Amino acid sequence: MQIDNSVIVITGASSGIGAATARAASVRGARVVLAARREDRITALADELAHAVAVRCDVTDRADLDSLVERALDEFGRVDVLVNNAGQGLQATVEQIDLDDFRAVLELNLVAPLAAMQAVLPAMRRQKAGAIVNVSSGTTFGDVPGTGGYVASKIALERLSAIARNELDGTGITVSTVIPFATSTEFLTSIRAGRADAEAMTSGADFDTPDQVADAVLHLVESGEARLDLVPAAYGGSR
Repeated sequence: MQIDNSVIVITGASSGIGAATARAASVRGARVVLAARREDRITALADELAHAVAVRCDVTDRADLDSLVERALDEFGRVDVLVNNAGQGLQATVEQIDLDDFRAVLELNLVAPLAAMQAVLPAMRRQKAGAIVNVSSGTTFGDVPGTGGYVASKIALERLSAIARNELDGTGITVSTVIPFATSTEFLTSIRAGRADAEAMTSGADFDTPDQVADAVLHLVESGEARLDLVPAAYGGSR
């Protein structure tokens, strides 16, 4: 998939990796559809970029996702790429995980990406082309105490992505997974539970920039590769 002139829908586009991906794609000639709940932020970002539209969207609401895709089709006539970036953290031991928190994280980190894929796939099938990139997490590389609920959601997303990729083989649609390492975003400030524990766990870590992850996302769009991890070799990754 070429970035230039493609139509890229990005969830969680109001900050961090999503916003960085939108900027990087726009610079390379893409038309971008920015989706997030914080409408003021994505509207301001859309004003910065050429050929961009902002759509307020709660990705846990299937009607919002359907409206998002309709808006992209109305504005640009096609949907070439979906970047499933919206997500939230959860830090608690298995004994202490609040089940309502766990359900909410699963809804946002796993069910919503599935619903978003279902929303864009009819258009991509009509086009006989498309690319989907799901954003996982480097925490899936370890068994760190307190990360069980969050890691469970991201491991499930990785497997969902891999199976969707096989199911769509031969259709012209690729499904890929990017696995960031610790990244300098608002992630810790928006964590659902256990923020203090998460901040303590990552204290002193070397954080990647959102731009580094954005470059990895666009590489997967172009290459169609199954996955790309940004996890250092010392932590079991390929970097």
